[in-house]
Amino acid sequence: MAAFGSVFMPEMAISWFDGSNWSETEVVPSDSIQLHPGAHVLHYSSTCFEGLKAFRHEDGSIKIFRMDRNLDRFAQSSHLLALPEIDRDATAKMIRDIVTRFAEEVPAPPGSMYIRPTHFGTEPAIGKAAVPSLTSCQYVLLSPVGDYFAGGDKALRLLVDDEGMRCPPHMGMVKSGGNYAGALRPIMKARAEYQADQVLFCPGGDVQETGAANFLLIDGDEIVTKGLDECFLHGVTRDSILTLARDQGMKVSERDLTVDELLERAAKPGCEAALSGTAAVLAPVGTLIYKGQEYSVGDGSIGATTLKLRQALNDIQWGKAEDTHGWLTSI
Repeated sequence: MAAFGSVFMPEMAISWFDGSNWSETEVVPSDSIQLHPGAHVLHYSSTCFEGLKAFRHEDGSIKIFRMDRNLDRFAQSSHLLALPEIDRDATAKMIRDIVTRFAEEVPAPPGSMYIRPTHFGTEPAIGKAAVPSLTSCQYVLLSPVGDYFAGGDKALRLLVDDEGMRCPPHMGMVKSGGNYAGALRPIMKARAEYQADQVLFCPGGDVQETGAANFLLIDGDEIVTKGLDECFLHGVTRDSILTLARDQGMKVSERDLTVDELLERAAKPGCEAALSGTAAVLAPVGTLIYKGQEYSVGDGSIGATTLKLRQALNDIQWGKAEDTHGWLTSI
C-alpha cells in the first residue's frame, strides 16, 4: 500500500499572480510547474499551504470539511509571509471545482480526499532577502488517502524538549514549509536515540506542540491545551475537537501548561494525551520521555476519551452524525 499522501490525482488547479492580478484558474497536469531557479520561494522560503479533506457520504454526495477555516488560515499565512493577498472566493472555487472534477475518486470511509492548497513567491530575484515577492502562484493538489491507522492504532511516544523550539515564536501560527523543515533534525534525533515518534516542543518549560500536530492533555472531563498565540499553529482539527468536547459537557482549559504540571497530571490513573491534526484527526499518546526518563500517560494505553472524540468528529465528516456547526461544504 502506498504511503499516506504519496498518491496524487493527475491534474491540479493553478493560478498565477503577476503583481497586479490573479490569472484565470487553469487545470493542468500535476507535475507541470516550471520555476525560474531564482524564484523567491527557492531562496527565501516564501511559501505556505493548507491541509483539508473531502469525504464521501452514504448518499454519494461529497462534502469538504471546514473549508472556511482553512481559507482563513491560508489567507493569514499568506499575509504574515508578505505574499500577495489571495482571492478567498476564487480559491474556494478552485478547491470545489477540482474536487468536483475528481469526485468519483474520493474514497469511501474510512478514506478521504486530502486537499493541499499551496501558495508561494515566484519573483526571480535573489537580491530580495528582506523584500517580499511581488509575484506568486497558488495551486490545489489532491491526494486520495486511506485509513491513517490502517497499520494499527497505537499510543505514541513523545520526547519532551524544554530547550529547543519548533520555529521562531512569531512564525508558529503560519503554516509554512520552513517550520516543518526546521523541526526535522530534532525529530530524527529523537527517533534514533529514544525511539520517539515525535518531539513535544516546550521551550522554557511551556508545553506548545509537536513538529506536526497540536497537543492535548485529557484529564478526566477536562482538556488542557495551550491558549492561542503566535508561537504555535492554530489547528482546525484542534478547534473542532475542543468544540465537540464542550458539546459533550467537558471542560476545555486553553491556557499555559508547564512541563512539571504535564508530568504530574499525566501520571494520574485515567489521564490521556493526544495529538490533533488533519491526517490522523486525534492520535493517542502513551509515553512521555523527559531528561532520559520515561513517563506513562495514564496506563500508557489508548484512551477511551481520545477514541470517543475522534469517532465523534469522524461521524460528522462521514455524514453519520448531524453537522450542527455547519462545518461541511457541498461541492
